[in-house]
Parts: sequence; structure tokens; C-alpha cells
Amino acid sequence: MGCRGGVGLPLLVRRLCFAVLLCAPCLCSLSVAKRTPRPAVKPPPPPPPSQVPAPAPAYPALPVRAVCLGGWLVTEGWILPPLFSGIPNKDLLDGTQVQFKSALRKTYITADQGGGGAVLANRTQASDWETFKLWRINETTFNFRTPGGEFVGIGASDGIIVATATAPTLPETFQIVRCPFDKDRVRIKAANGYFVQAIATGEVIADYGEPTRWSDWDASVFLMTKVGQQLQGEYQLCNGYGTDKATPVLRDHWNTYIVEDDFKFIASSGLTAVRIPVGWWIASDPDPPAPYVGGSLQALDNAFKWAEKYKLGVIIDLHAAPGSQNPWEHSSSRDGTQEWGTTDANIAQTVQVIEFLASRYATSPSLFAVELMNEPLAPRATLDSLTRYYRDGYDAVRRHSPAAYVVMSNRLSSGNATELLQFAGGLRGAVIDVHYYTMFNSMFSNFTVQQNIDFVRTNFSGELAAITTQNGPLTFVEWVAEWKVPNATKEEYQKYAAAQMSVYGQATFGWSYWTVKNANNHWDLEWMIKNGYISLKG
Repeated sequence: MGCRGGVGLPLLVRRLCFAVLLCAPCLCSLSVAKRTPRPAVKPPPPPPPSQVPAPAPAYPALPVRAVCLGGWLVTEGWILPPLFSGIPNKDLLDGTQVQFKSALRKTYITADQGGGGAVLANRTQASDWETFKLWRINETTFNFRTPGGEFVGIGASDGIIVATATAPTLPETFQIVRCPFDKDRVRIKAANGYFVQAIATGEVIADYGEPTRWSDWDASVFLMTKVGQQLQGEYQLCNGYGTDKATPVLRDHWNTYIVEDDFKFIASSGLTAVRIPVGWWIASDPDPPAPYVGGSLQALDNAFKWAEKYKLGVIIDLHAAPGSQNPWEHSSSRDGTQEWGTTDANIAQTVQVIEFLASRYATSPSLFAVELMNEPLAPRATLDSLTRYYRDGYDAVRRHSPAAYVVMSNRLSSGNATELLQFAGGLRGAVIDVHYYTMFNSMFSNFTVQQNIDFVRTNFSGELAAITTQNGPLTFVEWVAEWKVPNATKEEYQKYAAAQMSVYGQATFGWSYWTVKNANNHWDLEWMIKNGYISLKG
């Protein structure tokens, strides 16, 4: 699934992906005339590739019952919060949004016009222009990014602060010095060695020397406020710890969070496949670009070995694409900025990741499907860039595997759930992936148990039926047995889960539960099965 718990997602949180599976053509019996030989007939030309039936993967049978191994090879802090516990100044990770109010002037530092010009301290109320995103250099040193994408820095020899740089260098580097007895009372030290202050004219200048106290009378003291939801993804973890410290933390996590016994449990519980989210940097293992840590590829190799042993299919899911296809932590966005698909080079790089994964695992009988991308967000990800990538990514999979299904996600917030149907209809083995949740919209806040169940049986069922056509793409549903119903009983959870499995069992490709393990019990399928909330047998 990805980003959750408070992040504003679309009503139905859909991710549409497409698949066409054509039945093998009927083979007509050919009688041979024994007495009157017929002249040789030139055989008809072969059908186009899109109509050639592909051999089915070795296993499992359709429809699959899968579980997502979320939070394993792509970090999501809400799934396992202790991963972040050892990071110094862990409340100031990459992408943290901060506001600075002068303790003396009672005004906020603002990037005028949202960036691209002067930095002032003349606003008594804080909004977008007064909010900056942190780029973390180390635990105390940062760049400040404006809403317009420029970086705050020293613009002149006299220390005047501006926001004009499109990329951070030394003049855009600042140290946040926190008060010993109040960590949100800070001073900001610029690259020239002086502290930033707000002066009476409203200008912001780095020319203040060492203070004598942390009082409100010190012009270099600011009150720092953190706003919005903090990102806790792979980028934040790796850059927060630094490579040296992140390496043992992540390698221990990869070696202990998901192990062979988990695959044994998954298979014995009646599940038939695993969906494994991966990040684009896995294709550069063992030496991925900074700040990422090498070693996740070995974990994925192990997963395939275990899947083969227990006859489970593997759905490789590119959860984090280069440049980030959405602003959430599960795409490994540094600061919530979405840059995927804005250049041809970026698209080509993403195709190379798919090529790497498809070629590496093509010979494994457990390679069941490759999901080309998880949750691209409109309008930043354009339909044109997405279809160009999907065409090239599909071809990359097919160069190595004629059998693996190819999953394509529709753009979130596009307003058109069928925008890829015609495109996917010409591609053999494409799958539409839809994600059905009642967690991320206020309309469900006051729903009763029965209203939630009825919504699944009517709204979700109706939408699934609308995209499940006789000769069209296969359909795949991601879901969870969690809702907004307060103090629900075990029996009520059981009914909700059973209703969803009944409806989503109609998906022609199958369904996948998010996730196999989670700090939140009802998101944790292992906990749900072991505690009798969900049964997949019988």
C-alpha cells in the first residue's frame, strides 16, 4: 500500500494496473487425405505478439491470494517505528517542514513569493511561504528548501539572506543550534560563521555574533515549529543515520524481519504468493548511490529461494522509482517532491531497473509478476510519460520472460479509473491493480460496521465488476481488514474481513493483503491469522 496514517489520499486510494490474458486458441484437428494428396498450402503468418498466448508461470494458479512484504526492502517508518529510534535529532529528518519565528520580532522568516528572491521576516502568521523543507547534511547541518523549490542561502558579502539557488552549495548550508533546555528554541548559523537574525527593517541577515543567553531579547533566537507529517522512508533512514551507521541497521533488519519461517507460515496458511516492494537502488547493489545502503539484493535473492521451496509466486513491485513517482515516504521521496517522469533520462533509468530485475529472476519458477510502478500521482506524472514508460517497461519484462504477468498502476488523482484500459488491452499478460480501503477519507469516520461492509459489497464490488471484463485485463485487489470503526469487536473484524475476501475473490488475478507484519495489529496479516481474525483455509 504505502503511505498511510494521516496522509491525505484519494477517496478510494486506487492504484490501477493492467493485464490482458488471452486464452490459448482452440486447436482444430487436421485430417490427412490418404488417397488424394492436396497441394501444399503456405501456412498463415503468425499472429502478432500481443495475441500469442503466453505460457503460464509454473505456479501459483489464478486467482492468487498474496500478502505484501511491506516495510522490508523499502522502509516505511509507520510499519516498524523502532528502525528510526537510534537516529540523532530524529525529529529533523529529510523533508521535515519547519517554520522559524523571531523570538524578538514575533515575525516569521518567509521566502517572498514562495522563493526566487528575498528572504524576509515580516509575517505575523505562518503559511506556505513561511514553511521550509529540510535537506539533512548531518545531524545538525541542513539546507532549507522553499515552496518554490529554491534554496535559502547567503546572497551577498554583507550576509543578506535570499532564496535564489536552484541547487544547494556551501552558501546554502546552515547549522541549527538547539537550546539545551528547549530543543525548539534555536539559532541558525550560516556558512560565513555568523548567526541569522531578523532586523527591524524586515530583512534577514547573517551577521550576529555569539550570544550571552537564550532569551527573547536575543535577535538571533528563533522559535522553531514543525508542521505536517514527517516522512520516514528509506531516504530519511539512510541519510538520518549516515551510511556507516545505516548499513548495520538495515542489514540486520533485512536478515531478521522476514526469514524463511515467514515463507513457510505464508504457504501453510493458504496464501499462494508474496508481493515484494523494492526500491530503484536495488539495481545498483552492492554499491547504490548515496545515501542508500547495499545488501537488499541478497535479501531478495533469499526471498526467491524460499518462495521456490514453498511453491509461492513472487510479485516484484517497484515501489520507489528514481525521482519518486509520488510525494510519500514509500516512494523514498527526499522531501515530498515528485520528480519521476519529467525527463527521458529518468524514464530510461526506470526501465533499466525493470530490465535488471526481470533478467535476474526470469529463470526462477517463482517469478509470477513484475509491477512496473506503484502509485504514480497525477498530474505531475503525465499520462504520456506513464504510457511511454509502461510500453518500454513491458518490453523489458518480455525480453526475459514470456510468462510473467506485468502489473501497471493507474495514476492516482487522475479522475479517470479507465485511462489505461485501451493501452493495456493490447499487451498480453497485463493486470489492473486496484487498492480498496475505507481508511483514508473522512466520509468513513462515522460509518457503522454494517455500512462499511455494505460499501464493500456495493461500491467496491461494483467498481471491480466494471473493470473486470471478459476479454480485458485481469484484475488484482490490495486490501486490509482495518477501518475507522472505534472499539470494533473481534467478530466484527471477522465479518469485515470475510466480506472483503468474498468480493475481492472475484478479481481475476487475485488479491493481496497489506502487510504480512506491522506494528499495528490489524494491518498485520500474520497476527490476524494467528489470532483467529482471518482464516484462509476451507
